[in-house]
Amino acid sequence: MLADKKVDQTQVKEVKRIIKSNKKYNEKIAFFIDMKIPSGKNRFFVYDLVNNQILDQGLVAHGSGSETNIKGKLKFSNVPNSLSTSLGKYSIGKHYNGKFGKAYKLYGLDKTNSNAFVRDIVFHYYYDVPYNEQNGYICNSYGCPMVNKKYFERMAKIIDTSKSDILMSIYY
Repeated sequence: MLADKKVDQTQVKEVKRIIKSNKKYNEKIAFFIDMKIPSGKNRFFVYDLVNNQILDQGLVAHGSGSETNIKGKLKFSNVPNSLSTSLGKYSIGKHYNGKFGKAYKLYGLDKTNSNAFVRDIVFHYYYDVPYNEQNGYICNSYGCPMVNKKYFERMAKIIDTSKSDILMSIYY
């Protein structure tokens, strides 16, 4: 278990509730992104829902539209062209090959992220996202959860081998 970070247990309970109500979701693994953690620190967590522990963690960028010019404070939006990250639960869909290579469609399950599909919010990698934690902030996306290629490949293996859809929760 990776002990230095924790996933908000309220978020874990909400994801487990969704899974319990719909068997199409993976009961063992979920992804959690804690936007309160600065972007230069690990804030993307692969979570074991059975043993309640973090299995893996990495850096993840947020949308440039989420910047507020106040250190440590972000804003969020579900509005098209806002370039902002949207909070909420997502179902990770099938992969496709787009301008960033392999990427996964994201389907918003909440009012706060219901426009994810029409906004083209997807889970993908980008070469400018560093692999290791650092002081300061990392690059921004256009609203997508965007990770390092090496980390993305580990996540893709989890997603691609799952027999059911994996949930992702982005929270603040």
